[in-house]
Amino acid sequence: MGLESALGEGYLTTTLDALIGWARKNSLWPMPMGVSCCAIELMSAGDPRHDISRYGMEVMRFSPRQSDVMIVAGTVTYKMAKVVRKIYDQMAEPRWVIAMGACASSGGMFRSYSVVQGIDLFVPVDVYAAGCPPRPENLFNALLVLQKKISSSSVLEYRNSKESLIVT
Repeated sequence: MGLESALGEGYLTTTLDALIGWARKNSLWPMPMGVSCCAIELMSAGDPRHDISRYGMEVMRFSPRQSDVMIVAGTVTYKMAKVVRKIYDQMAEPRWVIAMGACASSGGMFRSYSVVQGIDLFVPVDVYAAGCPPRPENLFNALLVLQKKISSSSVLEYRNSKESLIVT
């Protein structure tokens, strides 16, 4: 029995970067940071109608040490910003951030002394999901953009090409 008959008719060749990128993009473990009304849409993303498990994210992790994607959904105040940053720092590398909604992205309609005008002031954001609140479909679109970004990044230099993407 030859090697060709044991493996079938063809061979699969790839690079280590592509293999690790494929594994990372299909096994993202989200950390839901639902701090305001966008959290309702984040919760509905896991229901049977929308089914976030299609994207390999069916288990929400409420421990930052077990997650690699933080989804910040809603209005973040300056008092809460310290907590969000502390949780972000506790996440293991590689880690990614999705700013879900207008309030997390830019402060939204709250031009107040207590509201942070965008979470990118204290954590690096990879993808912005637009909307007030964004529908689960828009969150899924942001996840697809993040998965594409993860799969195309290098294992050794994934933070050097830091650029945020806006999903509308």
